[in-house]
Amino acid sequence: MSLDPVLSNPANLSSAQQDLRRLQDFINGEVIGQRVLVERMLIALLADGHILVEGAPGLAKTRAINVLAGGVEGDFHRIQFTPDLLPADLTGTEIYRPQDGSFHFQQGPLFHNLVLADEINRAPAKVQAALLEAMAERQITVGKETYRLPELFLVMATQNPIEQEGTYPLPEAQLDRFLLYVRIGYPEASRERDILRLVRAEARGRRQGSWAEFAPLSQRVLFQARAEVLDVFMSEPLEDYLLQLVLTTRNPADRDPDLARWLQYGASPRASIALDRCARARAWLAGRDFVTPEDIQEVAAEVLRHRLILSYEAEAEGINTGRIVQELLRRVPAP
Repeated sequence: MSLDPVLSNPANLSSAQQDLRRLQDFINGEVIGQRVLVERMLIALLADGHILVEGAPGLAKTRAINVLAGGVEGDFHRIQFTPDLLPADLTGTEIYRPQDGSFHFQQGPLFHNLVLADEINRAPAKVQAALLEAMAERQITVGKETYRLPELFLVMATQNPIEQEGTYPLPEAQLDRFLLYVRIGYPEASRERDILRLVRAEARGRRQGSWAEFAPLSQRVLFQARAEVLDVFMSEPLEDYLLQLVLTTRNPADRDPDLARWLQYGASPRASIALDRCARARAWLAGRDFVTPEDIQEVAAEVLRHRLILSYEAEAEGINTGRIVQELLRRVPAP
């Protein structure tokens, strides 16, 4: 993925952009061969949303969120989802104190700034619902009390596409809570050689420039960056283009008969909001103060793929949501 030419001159960037660029370079140096994942994580962080990542084991999903957590000011917690997990294992529970006969709320792992929900589809529906409710409402209710989650709160959930036996697939209505659904693959051969060298250096304790030597970004910088992202300019024709992409998923017959055959349900207004926020965040990361059609097109697949419900005909023909998004981008003219 090439970076925009403006990035070669740090003088063109705001202080927050320089800090985020430094963070992006740092993570790319620690997580080799997953530049798209790194960019999408930063987009989710800037757009104040959550991210679902699907990929085979060993593709640095856990390492990526760990490195991100080390690069920002905040606390991190990893939750391994298993079939015996309970909602209280995430949210926390009230503990009885026999000394005075009172109850005290013990906070669960969701009360952290960055949370890794590892293999989210391994836990039953009640546990998934507890997590996704916290993601949407940014609060947890236990008994009669409601507790606010931290202002900086990012959930990265992972799924393993290989082993599906004994899993609990997330319903489409719950998938809609994720800002982005990212699918990652194996790194290129040349990058895998770099991975070998990196791991060997770490094992020998000779690695220079590790995360322990990186000055974490303060939450103040992240909130300033979010404010700047909201100020990124999007022209009215681009806004119409964005809306047409989403509206076409709801009324596909107006654009193409094949799309009408393949789509059962289209994307909700959450998709329009997510596409707008992510396109602005990508433009800001690239050092621009305006959105281009490419910004919208680059994030369209991750924003839309989990918000579309395919028809029986599409599944019978082997059509997936990635193909649908490609057709949308091909048939809806860009300004």
